[in-house]
Amino acid sequence: LTGVLDDCLCDIESIDDFNTFKIFPKIQKLQERDYFRYYKVNLKRPCPFWADDGHCSIKDCHVEPCPESKIPVGIKAGSSNKYSKAANNSKELEDCEQANKLGAVNSTLSNQSKEAFIDWARYDDSQDHFCELDDERSPDAQYVDLLLNPERYTGYKGPSAWRVWNSIYEENCFKPRSVYRPLNPLAPSRGGLGSVCRFSWTGLCLEKRVFYKLISGLHASINLHLCANYLLEETWGKPRWGPNVKEFTRRFDPAETKGEGPRRLKNLYFLYLIELRALSKVAPYFERAVVDLYTGNGHEDAESKALLLDIFRDTKSFHMHFDEKSMFAGDKKGAKSLKEEFRLHFKNISRIMDCVGCDKCRLWGKLQTQGLGTALKILFSEKEIQSLPENSPSKGFQLTRQEIVALVNAFGR
Repeated sequence: LTGVLDDCLCDIESIDDFNTFKIFPKIQKLQERDYFRYYKVNLKRPCPFWADDGHCSIKDCHVEPCPESKIPVGIKAGSSNKYSKAANNSKELEDCEQANKLGAVNSTLSNQSKEAFIDWARYDDSQDHFCELDDERSPDAQYVDLLLNPERYTGYKGPSAWRVWNSIYEENCFKPRSVYRPLNPLAPSRGGLGSVCRFSWTGLCLEKRVFYKLISGLHASINLHLCANYLLEETWGKPRWGPNVKEFTRRFDPAETKGEGPRRLKNLYFLYLIELRALSKVAPYFERAVVDLYTGNGHEDAESKALLLDIFRDTKSFHMHFDEKSMFAGDKKGAKSLKEEFRLHFKNISRIMDCVGCDKCRLWGKLQTQGLGTALKILFSEKEIQSLPENSPSKGFQLTRQEIVALVNAFGR
């Protein structure tokens, strides 16, 4: 993949060099620190759009949090649930057993971590937040250690997975007038299975092109991690994970995708640029002394903030940022209306993530969606960020821990 990206003055080679040698090693270190490795998520929210029919909607595929009255998090000690009798045949049961094993979320947390969360929550409660996230107050919300739950192949596939992405593209995404994606792999069609059609951007304004590319980039990112960390073999109970070139080729090679694969990967680079831009724009928020990456460990907190500020310096040094000022720059009334439509579309997509039938896929889908949502919130709050008071919280712009953790980890992906 080479050349200049559409809608921005940036080439792929420059992004590769910048990311490989400057950003990625530091982001990787940051993700390993306590503040960024624990993410609070509600994996039990019901799908708001259709009845659960996931490939692995069988009980053991879901995390059952263990009640802990003294901490604001549900911890799963283990599950004694049996498989549902709804399995149609032994092959489906076998598939789901594997998907359950691969897709289950490891909810193990140390007692020290549990105690720290109480302190973190108390600190968060004392801050002045811009918005309240629904999940954080829910009794079903639980902290998950992201390092124990890496994003990788889980066995989640088939009509349930297809339905989620189809809903995102067809119902909630501004898209080119004639864009076809792989069709339902289980449904017959005139054009044959997985038929794809060319894009046509005719009549689609910049904002809608950006929205579509972001969702396509997110889709490419998730598929890429599936290919890069695939279950290659499992012998004597010891799974071996690694890159699956055949799977990568099937999803991205021009010959296999009727020319669409490289476009999908270019949209991944575009997503990277948007989130990189957000990091550079939000730097003043974190540069203030009043903002701590609070875990209760003063030494580690100071090191985490120093590393984050170092990353911000790198993001600012990048010379080919996406220029978000070109968005919503028309007449005020039309721009405001389009911006609100943009926001509602994205909010709806985040709700669709509650329809993902595999817990680990749902975890990373929700996290990356929230990370992108936080990036967009930052890009559309430039004036509020510029006018932040140095030594006190601001009502104009505020990020919760969840938003900060999601932003950094989504960019890390």
